[in-house]
Amino acid sequence: MQHRQASTDEDATRSLTARFNSVRARSEHDCAPLEIEDYSLQAMPETSPPKWHLAHTTWFFETFLLEPFLPGYTPFNPAFRYLFNSYYNSIGEQFSRAQRGLLSRPTLTEVLAWRETVNQGVRGLLARGLDEEMHRRLLIGLHHEQQHQELFFTDIQYSLSCNPLGPAYREHTGPWLSGQHTPPLQWHAIPEGLCAIGATETDAFAFDNETPRHRAFLPAFELASRPVTNGEWLAFMADGGYDDPALWLSDGWTARQQQGWQAPLYWQQDEHAGWQSFTLYGMQPVDPARPVCHISAYEADAFARWAGARLPTEYEWEAAAQHLDAQVADGQFIGDGHYHPRPVRATQLLGSVWEWTASSYGPYPGYQAPAGALGEYNGKFMCNQLVLRGGSCVSDADHLRTSYRNFFYPPDRWQFSGLRLARGKQP
Repeated sequence: MQHRQASTDEDATRSLTARFNSVRARSEHDCAPLEIEDYSLQAMPETSPPKWHLAHTTWFFETFLLEPFLPGYTPFNPAFRYLFNSYYNSIGEQFSRAQRGLLSRPTLTEVLAWRETVNQGVRGLLARGLDEEMHRRLLIGLHHEQQHQELFFTDIQYSLSCNPLGPAYREHTGPWLSGQHTPPLQWHAIPEGLCAIGATETDAFAFDNETPRHRAFLPAFELASRPVTNGEWLAFMADGGYDDPALWLSDGWTARQQQGWQAPLYWQQDEHAGWQSFTLYGMQPVDPARPVCHISAYEADAFARWAGARLPTEYEWEAAAQHLDAQVADGQFIGDGHYHPRPVRATQLLGSVWEWTASSYGPYPGYQAPAGALGEYNGKFMCNQLVLRGGSCVSDADHLRTSYRNFFYPPDRWQFSGLRLARGKQP
């Protein structure tokens, strides 16, 4: 198969190689605080062990880049093709997702050796020069690994939270409670009109689910200037928000009853210390000034009703980001070196917590999944999930755009998921 050689100069190759090296090193850096026993932790089927994240991201580069494009490349271990395939049925069968924590072998040492072998192979491919398809797959692989870096944090937090000892991923220094006053919630008025939705041709990278760019008419609406805080959530709880079925969607009320929800995930009430929350820094007091997080879409929707507002649609969220000229650089992301949302700012749109929207995760008008196995990346999940926008404190800033669409099932709570209110006639 012939491929047209992309016009990449040496500077561009060096830049891409540096980015590859940085992303791959970051995954191992994130794992550095772990003990060896932590690498196989999987506390529920929806999470994956740290070792599996390290292996699967390596599988991705080996399967989609090295095997088809690097002459003479031999898979490190053919059995890994089955063990670390996540959901690509076009590639073959997969080991049970719910039992990934049982994979004591291969050892961590073997997985790290595999990572280095694949790293050398990709660097060799870069040195030879990439055609357009190779370049596309490399970029997908890098952003795929950044997604797993965020999942690493949310997954290990959940797994550590199940240990009665409450072990911390990292120790926190200094006081936890900020003592800050929450800035008053203000409303950004967004006028009615046509808005452009989706990734632009000038974006350096975008996932297929952000395309094609298209126009939509939106009635005028208002979007809150900041996310909802823990302090506001405490008021919702004190007012019986978790016990009032009139506030809840039917499926949400069923989930709240079945799961016994009375507070966000990780919150515990201490008889003497009040509300505490398990974080990546271990158990810490609930700070009223920080954004509420680890809530389901059902809880977010109930709060919005209680507050006399609603959740924005994803189109409204993106239109507001354009209207307000929101910049990714202004948000709180993993590069800040803090593993929990900081106190809210007066005007804050990006980062800190993912924000639930009222929008079902589905295809944009004219969307077609890419051909081949990589077409399974996003398209086949466009059912029964809701879109979240904005990024979180454990997202990488250079991984995100205002058109970025995250998606989870409405009951999911283990992500850094919060909410922002909207008002006005919903489109």
